[in-house]
Amino acid sequence: MKEFFKFMFASMLGFFLICVIGFFLFIAFISAIISLSQPEEVAVNSKSVLHLKLDYDIPDRTSNDPFEIYMNYETFKIPAGLNDILKNIEKAKNDDRIYGIYLDLSNMPSGLATVNEIRDAILDFKSTGKFVYAYGNVYLQKAYYLASVADKVFLNPEGFIEFRGLRGEIAFLKGTLEKLDIDIQIIRHGKYKAAVEPFLRDDMSEENKEQTLTYISSLWNNSIGDIAASRNTSAENLNRIADDLSTQNPLNAYQLNIVDSLIYMDEFLGILANELDIDHVKNENLVSIHDYTRVKDVNFPKTRSKNKIAVVYASGDIMQGEGDENTIGGDKISRTIRRARLDDDIKAVVLRVNSPGGDGLASDIILREVKLCSAVKPVVVSMGNLAASGGYYISCGADYIISDPTTITGSIGVFGLIPNFQGLFNNKLGITFDGVNTNKNADFISVNKPLTDYQRQVLTNLIERFYDSFVTHVAEGRDMEWNAVDEIAQGRVWSGADALELGLVDELGGLTTAIETAKDLAGLEDYRTVDLPERKEPFEQIFEDLFGQTRIFLMKNELGENYRYLRYFEMLKQQSGVQARLPYEIVVQ
Repeated sequence: MKEFFKFMFASMLGFFLICVIGFFLFIAFISAIISLSQPEEVAVNSKSVLHLKLDYDIPDRTSNDPFEIYMNYETFKIPAGLNDILKNIEKAKNDDRIYGIYLDLSNMPSGLATVNEIRDAILDFKSTGKFVYAYGNVYLQKAYYLASVADKVFLNPEGFIEFRGLRGEIAFLKGTLEKLDIDIQIIRHGKYKAAVEPFLRDDMSEENKEQTLTYISSLWNNSIGDIAASRNTSAENLNRIADDLSTQNPLNAYQLNIVDSLIYMDEFLGILANELDIDHVKNENLVSIHDYTRVKDVNFPKTRSKNKIAVVYASGDIMQGEGDENTIGGDKISRTIRRARLDDDIKAVVLRVNSPGGDGLASDIILREVKLCSAVKPVVVSMGNLAASGGYYISCGADYIISDPTTITGSIGVFGLIPNFQGLFNNKLGITFDGVNTNKNADFISVNKPLTDYQRQVLTNLIERFYDSFVTHVAEGRDMEWNAVDEIAQGRVWSGADALELGLVDELGGLTTAIETAKDLAGLEDYRTVDLPERKEPFEQIFEDLFGQTRIFLMKNELGENYRYLRYFEMLKQQSGVQARLPYEIVVQ
């Protein structure tokens, strides 16, 4: 017995010591992450190049989450958001120590509108006469679109360029559902509201083919128009090159003036060294976006203006509640806009929308605050990659809407989707259900049995009422007739360029344009921007991560671009009520 207690107490002591050591290691780990996320100011060499390596999905706003460093372990740096990228390009334009920009490109998984905003900022940078060079071992399609803005585009002699045009493709689930004996009950308004087609059909409807071809053609035409202007060629010539897949051969790419030279990296570094008038390019001559964010802007005003323009970031699926970094919580965003409205120092609001839509009620809650804010101070919407369905719903009450030409917008329509698993449970699994009701429709809505005719009519009335409200809000916000909106609505998706022609947006441009417009509408001589919603403190963010977000970061790193499929099914599980959402996941490659 004595040996037993000796062994037990020794084990307990060992466990206690492990816990203590683990605790201090954890504290050291957390402290290291926080210190990495808040580095000191960076010194810039007198002969430097701004190094843009944009091989990640660029968010609208740089995260302040310390765990982003840990999950981005290859560089131990938080990836820069579009807001910081644009600010840094503008800062570099007036920094005499920055001689030019080096676009280090291969793949750009970001949305086309994000790429376009960066491209426009680089065009503005070039107005100073500073050089912009691009180098890549390969260029995928969006990477080449950005690279084409450079003064010189260099390609590895054994590389290739993906230049083939755009394709829209949908996976259909009807056959799978039939095999599983699952019935999806659909209620929708809008002949173009194709969100439900994967459950009802095994191919695209003619209406869906029409709308998809229209907007991807608009996106492609905008892209090749920009490339043609930069490369001094024609859109017709570029379409021929894409049709023939000519740029898969690097020599063809050179002969067709798609690139300027076929050289290896050491040769490219020699060209950079010559531009900087130095013998060799060293690490200190290449300043990353992350490091340059920590560089003081020499042209920044010494006195801060009391006038503020609030930039409210609304990114992700719209849902009820608080949401998080990757979703738009109806309560959180509406509360943020309300606070901006009541803050006398905030003279105007820019609502940055990057959303495929989502919960109808949450969208309406946000729109209410947009309208209230617009009544007392200018509200300008800046549309990112997506501002469709619910994303357009929360935008339509603004004073002014600015969209990128390649923004996916519109999709003014509503649908309801109720799965009926009775066949799966009864016929495939042998499971049956029975119960009693106190009232005739106490089982509304059940996934174990089909809707009754009366219940389906109730849902139809709900969908029709919400669609009528949606169109009414758009008609009021855009000063259009109800029937005119209905004609271009019906759930149809549009590009930003087409939306301008239809009157759904006021101007083409990016976030910078939206801020300038807000300044003009507010009649401001000087101003400073504040980013909202406010962020959590690092320790608070870390503890939140430990109870949920870490799992998401790990899955993102493991699945890469395929994470979007997992996120899509997670989103389906959370849907409730009327949905104002894009017809399907749109990824432009």
